Amino acid sequence: MTDTTELEAFRGQIRTFLQNQLPPDVRDTVHRGQMVPRDRMLAWQEILAQAGYLVPHWPEQWGGRGWSVQQQMAFDEEMCTQGAPELSAINFDMIGPILMRYGSPAQQAQFLGAIASGRQSWCQGYSEPQAGSDLASLSTRAEHHGEHFVVNGSKIWTSGAQHADWIFCLVRTDREVRAQQGISFLLIDMASPGITVRPIVGIHGWAVFNEVFFDNVQVPLQNLVGEENQGWTIAKSLLEFERLKLARIGENKRRRARVLEVARSRREAGRPLTERPWFRQRFAELDARLLALEANAARFIRRAQSGKPAGAEVSMLKLRGSHLLQQWEQLTVDALGPQAMPFDAAAWSSQGAEAPTGLAAIAATASSRRFLSRGFTIAGGSSEIQHNILAKQVLGL
Repeated sequence: MTDTTELEAFRGQIRTFLQNQLPPDVRDTVHRGQMVPRDRMLAWQEILAQAGYLVPHWPEQWGGRGWSVQQQMAFDEEMCTQGAPELSAINFDMIGPILMRYGSPAQQAQFLGAIASGRQSWCQGYSEPQAGSDLASLSTRAEHHGEHFVVNGSKIWTSGAQHADWIFCLVRTDREVRAQQGISFLLIDMASPGITVRPIVGIHGWAVFNEVFFDNVQVPLQNLVGEENQGWTIAKSLLEFERLKLARIGENKRRRARVLEVARSRREAGRPLTERPWFRQRFAELDARLLALEANAARFIRRAQSGKPAGAEVSMLKLRGSHLLQQWEQLTVDALGPQAMPFDAAAWSSQGAEAPTGLAAIAATASSRRFLSRGFTIAGGSSEIQHNILAKQVLGL
């Protein structure tokens, strides 16, 4: 889909669907910047699945619509600007495509339908306490014992592990070869004996990340994806598209709209913030950066549409997009001033007050969102790593 008129008609179709089908309570929760409760998120995913909008970028044989990269990026943007919660990239953009490309027929039959329905949740077992940006140094090991691997070790910063049904893990299966060559890719049932999940409550007050411990966990040999010791190749296979999505154009636009709402409601020296020079200057600078990010992303989308690899330079999208998200959140906090206090649900309840609405609702989670956004330049590959990739692979430094 390259015709502008066609793309706008496509966007209009998605917009109408969201306006009619997105539950108001979910929309309001997202607008306030709060976490959508798990049961409401699952209900929304069911609505999307029934309409064919949960995994539309998947091939039709696996329950998708075969959408192009351009359509998928447009869909994601409309989801954000219309107030829909962000979907799990781990489920729908990572493990699903990995199984399509590398999974056995039995693995595909077992998992892809459940993922596409939204009924099955996954988490990603990559980072470890001593293996973050240097992922190849991971030490969680898997050893052969009869018809099973026995897994021992731990993972950290595992998003959503406390709710996940399964985890896909990078594990070391050979310690005698070069680090990247001794890693395998395993699928592990989170209900397996020997798995312990310990939530990590961040400075923002939310339990987003977790530690996951493996103590003699038995994993059937048939849960190995691809060949043994080829896990590094599988792990790298989705990085280019992941970087493209991590520009998070829609999420940046959502935050832009929230900043404007605050600025139009707040007054300083008797004037709306939208008329104050300091705010206008900072907003204009971030707005220009967002326009540049969007234009740059469009260039990579066209490249992907033509079948060409995005190349290492796609890292610039993740680098710039994640920094911009942080800057929008900081501007929101600065615009709110003293009103930007962390939300204390217990305090609201104990005072007999109803949950805040309007500007007060945005202010109630502003500091939490600002702190949460600090992780955007670490997750998915830290900014330092993105700089290294661009310096070495693009600039030849």
